[in-house]
Amino acid sequence: MIVVIGGGPAGRLGAMRLARAGREVTLVDRGGVGGQCLHHGCMVICALSDVARTLTYARSMKDLGILDTVPRVSFPVMMAELRKVQGQIEAVLDDETREAGVTVCTGREGRLDGRRVSIGGEEVQADAVLLATGSRPVIPEVKGVDLPGIVTAHTLGNLPDVPGRLAIIGGGVMGAEYAHIFHTLGSEVHLFARSGFLRELDPRLREEALRELRGVHVHEHRTLVRFHGGKAVESVVTEGKDGGTETGADAVLLATGLAPNTGAIRGLDLGPLGEVVVDDRMQTSVPEVFAAGDVTGPPYLTPVARMEGMVAADNMLGKDRRMDYRCIPQSLTLSHELAWCRRDCDGHVSLGAPAPAGPGSFWSVPAGATGFTKVEVDPEDGHLCSIAAAAPGASILVSYLAFLMREGYSAEDFRDFLEVHPSTDGAFSLIRFADEWLRSRK
Repeated sequence: MIVVIGGGPAGRLGAMRLARAGREVTLVDRGGVGGQCLHHGCMVICALSDVARTLTYARSMKDLGILDTVPRVSFPVMMAELRKVQGQIEAVLDDETREAGVTVCTGREGRLDGRRVSIGGEEVQADAVLLATGSRPVIPEVKGVDLPGIVTAHTLGNLPDVPGRLAIIGGGVMGAEYAHIFHTLGSEVHLFARSGFLRELDPRLREEALRELRGVHVHEHRTLVRFHGGKAVESVVTEGKDGGTETGADAVLLATGLAPNTGAIRGLDLGPLGEVVVDDRMQTSVPEVFAAGDVTGPPYLTPVARMEGMVAADNMLGKDRRMDYRCIPQSLTLSHELAWCRRDCDGHVSLGAPAPAGPGSFWSVPAGATGFTKVEVDPEDGHLCSIAAAAPGASILVSYLAFLMREGYSAEDFRDFLEVHPSTDGAFSLIRFADEWLRSRK
């Protein structure tokens, strides 16, 4: 029997692959299947962003005189309906997993000590183990962090309503997404970044993100000192080059990153972040124990976790498959989708243009807010080096271009490419223009 500990994207996909290959597989998760993506991450952002975008769109329509009012949002109803939909998705995932031949054991904790496996405190015999215990929110060790009103993405549902003043601690993707959501819902939002806000993004994408987050108070290079409050949080104290500042807050959202969830794991080599150390076959330091997903450390991305789970499963089945981390597409959800991918290039030529009007962006033309597309190509061979896009559907575009980048496609390969029209990005026109420009230099 193979035991899979963790029912998120990595564990579930790995378990299904093993079961479909004829192996006896038991998947154990103390919650339900779906993992952080469904219960606290991607799906929550999708749900709340859809509501925020609806409000943004309605406000644009009202400004143009097309609509006469903007709807109001009931936060308690929204969160209750969100939980219902999550339950529906979880049921589908659970059925799919069982139909693949996996024995699903929820509500009990799986633990590992070297090669010894237990489920709900009872030791079981396992021929092999796949660890996919995911990640947990990083909680800063500062005074007052346990005050009521301070939440993480895991405890967001504890908020009774949209806070009048919300402080977000963290200047990464999660912080930016929640800043957009709650500002659109009506909160006065202050976001505190320890270093630069979205500092790892393409500068043009970061500029677009700041444009979409106008109205949010973004404070960069601020160190969190403590939280003040009595029965609940009342303010946040931070420090920067200009000294200390106290900012009032009715609620605080901690978006301070993720850490591998290894609390139920012993006897394996761990890395500097507390992650389970694996090789490119997802093999740990203990024979026949594999690990995949967030528990192996960053990048904390659902598609990466899925792929790692399948790579681990294939190697557990005796196949020699390696994990490839080149050209990983990523995205950020604001009014538009902001998506990007980059591969290593010695040098590049950069081309950019405003995104064309299309489904979801036609009525953004009056405000000049249709987004943009930027591509970079190697001037020597025309290979695609990077893609960055801000537009409806940008994540789909970048997903496919990331694959083509990894496969070594060049601008020349797009000479006869026909895209669907209307679309909301100008990527293919830019790539064809890059090809023409490179040919003109020869």
